[in-house]
Order: sequence, then C-alpha cells, then structure tokens
Amino acid sequence: MTGTTVLRYSGWGRVVLAAVALAVNLALKSPLLLSAAIAVFLIVALVMAFRSRGLRGISGLLVLFADLVFFLALANAPGAAMWIAPAAFVYLLGETLAFYAPLELTVIVGICAVFCGAISKPPTRALEPVVITTGVLAIGCALAQQRQKRETDGLSHRLADAENSAAKAREEERQRIASDFHDGPLQSFISLQMRLEIVRKLLDRDAQAGLQDLKDLQVLAQTQVRDLRTFLHSMRPVDVDGGNFVAVVRRLTETFQKESSIPVTFQGEKTPVGLPRETTLEVLQMLRESLHNVQKHAGATRVAVSLEKTDKGLEISVDDNGHGFPFAGSYSLEELELLRLGPASLKRRARALNAELLLESRPGRGASLKYRVPLA
Repeated sequence: MTGTTVLRYSGWGRVVLAAVALAVNLALKSPLLLSAAIAVFLIVALVMAFRSRGLRGISGLLVLFADLVFFLALANAPGAAMWIAPAAFVYLLGETLAFYAPLELTVIVGICAVFCGAISKPPTRALEPVVITTGVLAIGCALAQQRQKRETDGLSHRLADAENSAAKAREEERQRIASDFHDGPLQSFISLQMRLEIVRKLLDRDAQAGLQDLKDLQVLAQTQVRDLRTFLHSMRPVDVDGGNFVAVVRRLTETFQKESSIPVTFQGEKTPVGLPRETTLEVLQMLRESLHNVQKHAGATRVAVSLEKTDKGLEISVDDNGHGFPFAGSYSLEELELLRLGPASLKRRARALNAELLLESRPGRGASLKYRVPLA
C-alpha cells in the first residue's frame, strides 16, 4: 500500500470517527460546547480528507495535536468515553505509527496515560490500562519498524554499491578487451594488410622476391590465427564443472601451453580447495589473464605455475623467464596502486577478492606474480 493510499484512508477514518462522535454526543445531549467543537473538528477533517495533504512539518504536528485533543475530549466526555474514546485512541496510535517517529508516539502515549490517570471519573480512569497496554505495543512496533527501515536502507545502499561495482567492473572489462584487441589482433591485421600491399607492388617488379615475401606472410598469418584463438579463448567463461579446482587449473595451463607453444610447469596439491563458485571463477580468470600477459608482453620461453593451500589461504604464483617489467623490485598490492605500477585489471581483481598480491620484477630475467586468496 502506497503512502498516498494510507494518507487517504487515514483522512476518511478521521471523518468517520468525528461523525460518529458528533452523532453520539448529540444523541446523549452532551454539552453544546463539546458538540460544537466536534462539529468544527469534523469540518476540518472533511477539508483535509478531500485535499489529501501529507502530514509533514508544522502542519503535520498541528494535525497530530488536534487528534490528541480530540481523544482527550472524548475521554472526558459523559457517556461516550466507554466506547468512542478507545476507538479514537487506536486511530491516534495508528496515525502516529504510520507518519511519525517513535519519539512522537512515546510522547502521545505518555500524555494520554497521564491524562487518563489524573481524571477522577471512573470511565476515564478505566481507559488508563488500555492506553498503557496498546501504547507500549505500538511503541515496540514503531521501534521494530524503525530498525527494519534502517536495515532495509542499509541493504539498499549495499545493493546500489554492488550494482555500481558490477557496472564499473563490466566497463573496465570492456575497456581491457578493447585494448587487448587493439594492441593484439587488430595491429597484426593492419600489419598484414600493409605487407600485402608491399608484396603486390613487389610482384610487379620481382616475382621471385614477391613469392618469398608471400611465404613470410603465410607464417605471419598462421601466427595471427594462433594469437586470435588465444584471445578468443581468454574471453570464454571458465568451465569449473566436472572437476576440482586443481584439475581445472592444470587443464588451464595445458591449454595455454598448447595454444602459446610456451612450456608450462605446473605444481599443485590434490587437496580440495573449497572455494565458492563465484570466487573460483574470479581466481581462474585472474590466472588466465596472468598467463595471457606473459604470452603477450613477456617474451618468455617457459612459465611455472604453482598452487598451494595453506592456513593463510590459497597461494598461487606465476613465474616466467621473460623480459620482466620496466621496473625492478618486489611490490605489494598497496605499493603497486600507490605507484601506479603493474597490470590494472589484475590489481582490481585482487582487490575484489580481498587477496594479497606480490609482484616481483627482474628486468631481463623475468617476473613473478604471487597472490594469496583467503579461503574463509
């Protein structure tokens, strides 16, 4: 039910309550002043019901005060207090619970309880237990509602943060794919196109030299096909069904060795790792991206991948004997981010996994990438 609907029902409930109270007071020949006051309250309630304005700010507090006075008047009225006043109090509690905070509700219940206890009339004093009991229940409900709202708001904020993080991750992944495609397959095909143009002109002048260049282009095309297959393979999701994590990593390294022609040494235990599926996919993607970077940038002739489960988490390392990074030394994730060094996507993935990362660069002698993923 929307807030507007609740406000409309609340307004017409006030009208019905005031109309019944006026009819009863007129039937019981109550004091004329009380009947006139209830009539004025009924007219105001009708105007508010038709206009359906929200109960906010000073005007809302004035309406709440008028409803409070209306109940107190009925509670002290002759004959009507026994059955109209409780209905008015329940309405007052519902209104305060729906549109106000627990503080306002506590003040309303306190005023009503003190008033009923201070009046010497037995019918009015008989309302005191009803006011206290229902008031305490309403306050407890208001506090629970307020706590639930805080929890809901917190969940909404976390959901919004998660959606923003997912959108940012998707955008970064798209940029990474576009960058890899631009620097890899696209540049190779542009080079191939330029070489074909040169061969075409060379064939017109020297057919023998042109044929030799065509053979070189055939080798280049085969290399480009292999690189493109590797690129497309890195875009496919990792299949983790039908085997444990260690077996999947071993299969991943074997596929990399087959497609890149770079020998890979794998060392891993057969002990089950116990990672959640989402974490497993992210770790495998990080490992695959690390191997792809070795093939693309390192110029390595061998790679070593190790996997070990310890008390501190799952430790994975990728070592190669390639060119290394332009910088030398060992750097943690925080140092890499501070100095803006290392692969940005790997740093982002490590941060998302709450993993420790250590990058060691030995220019001219290779590099080592190690990260520890917490298992709990």
